[in-house]
Amino acid sequence: MSSEQAENAGPENAAPGGAAPEGITDAVPDEATHDVADEVAHGVADEVAHGVADEVAHGVTDAEASPVPQDEAAAEEASDLVEADAVTAPAGADGVDGVDAENTEIWDVVVVGAGPGGASAAYAAAVAGRRVLLLEKSELPRYKTCGGGIIGPSRDCLPPGFELPLQDRVHAVTFSLDGRFARTRRSRKMLFGLINRPEFDAQLVEHAQKAGAELRTGVTVTRVEQHGPAVPDRRTVAVVLADGETVLARAVVGADGSASRIGAHVGVKLGQVDLGLEAEIPVPPSVAEDWKGRVLIDWGPMPGSYGWVFPKGDTLTVGVISARGEGAATKRYMEDFVARLGLSGFEPTVSSGHLTRCRTDDSPLSRGRVLVCGDAAGLLEPWTREGISYALRSGRLAGEWAVRVAEANDAVDARRQALNYAFAIKAGLGVEMAVGRRMLAVFERRPGLLHATLTGLRPAWNAFADITRGSATLGGMVRSNGMARRALEMLDKRMDTSSGVGPAGRGVGKAERSAPEAEAEADTDATAEAKAEVRDEPQTGPKADASAKPEAPETPEVV
Repeated sequence: MSSEQAENAGPENAAPGGAAPEGITDAVPDEATHDVADEVAHGVADEVAHGVADEVAHGVTDAEASPVPQDEAAAEEASDLVEADAVTAPAGADGVDGVDAENTEIWDVVVVGAGPGGASAAYAAAVAGRRVLLLEKSELPRYKTCGGGIIGPSRDCLPPGFELPLQDRVHAVTFSLDGRFARTRRSRKMLFGLINRPEFDAQLVEHAQKAGAELRTGVTVTRVEQHGPAVPDRRTVAVVLADGETVLARAVVGADGSASRIGAHVGVKLGQVDLGLEAEIPVPPSVAEDWKGRVLIDWGPMPGSYGWVFPKGDTLTVGVISARGEGAATKRYMEDFVARLGLSGFEPTVSSGHLTRCRTDDSPLSRGRVLVCGDAAGLLEPWTREGISYALRSGRLAGEWAVRVAEANDAVDARRQALNYAFAIKAGLGVEMAVGRRMLAVFERRPGLLHATLTGLRPAWNAFADITRGSATLGGMVRSNGMARRALEMLDKRMDTSSGVGPAGRGVGKAERSAPEAEAEADTDATAEAKAEVRDEPQTGPKADASAKPEAPETPEVV
């Protein structure tokens, strides 16, 4: 199955009777028997972590937690399965959290998190005619640390009639190598669009609501339970809220970001963690005009790092990203980058930090009747760390397959539908991520080579343009281009990327690949402190006057 076919591998294209597609037994590991001790470590509540504060302030990684022994975790998982399949609490049974099923509303699908992934999942399930509840901890609209680039695959996954709230249309890209050798490539056709996340996310949620989903904001989910006194029967999942309320559902989709509590429940395993710093910088009209329709991508000084400038009207979104564990160097890169651009004299309206987390290839995508998508599943492009298109695509698939999970009458059928979802993700986005890991390995070792290729070879630029427009995929190009495929195969012999772990376990400690679910709770208390620490960092470098402009590219080309 190609990645393009996998993107359309929704329930309407499933085998009769909900049977798994041919070959799924070999293609997909047993999601129901994964090690529950391998849970997301150091979650980032509000998507800005205590880890971010430590990175920015000290440039050090978080202390490693002690993982649960594998045999103990396996025993716990086996116990979970036995209880979930064999124990049914009688309706109206009273325990500490006892639930009366006859008098409690049970939703078909509950989606946790109202970002692009969650809104897409809620829309897909609601369009199918199911009763859907969408839970979001913040009031909408809310700010998210994000460059806001909308590439072709993102546009293709938007609901019918969705009008993109574009702040700019990109027709040119300036590439530089740590501030040197700047060269601009131009395109007559739009490459991609730029949006602000508050408006974009809110509009996605509105479409989900119009399709029939119900939204509740200001709601924090503390955990999910699939057996115990809070669960009235084995077809139901209990979503426990911070105020003690329990919401019941036949299926749950976790889309609650990279610090996902639902991901911790499922046991998402991480292969790559990166730290991103970003600032929203208002600029005068003269500076804004110089950037209109053009973005900057700067290949940074640390392996795998890069910076960006995305224009959005009278504001520039400026950011950098690098492997976690290099916080001090990342902070210096951000300061130097802003100063080099002549922007340090302008006061940012927002300065923020964010940890991006990328899954290992064998990381589970479900547990029982709970699915995860987007950042919560660790689904993002490893090289660029682009996540919006991955959230939209995986969210749509999660919503479609959650409908089937909700309809399942027993644990075997529910597991089959969850495996179908995992198969669709791995055959599509999983293939793209595998190629992205290999590209990151090239970029880490030879950033100068990559820069020279993109700026000096027209076929390479054409490929970049086709990928951003959505007319081609990186995985598809590697499959169809013999030279590119052979080059990556030679690289694979020198660096092991087959395990699905980012190069050298990028930014991830051993303990973080399997840490207790409780770690996510500790980050909640550190969120405000982390935000304040990032925001209060002083801007350094020469002051810029209102007419300051970046260096003009020497040899622009049009394709």
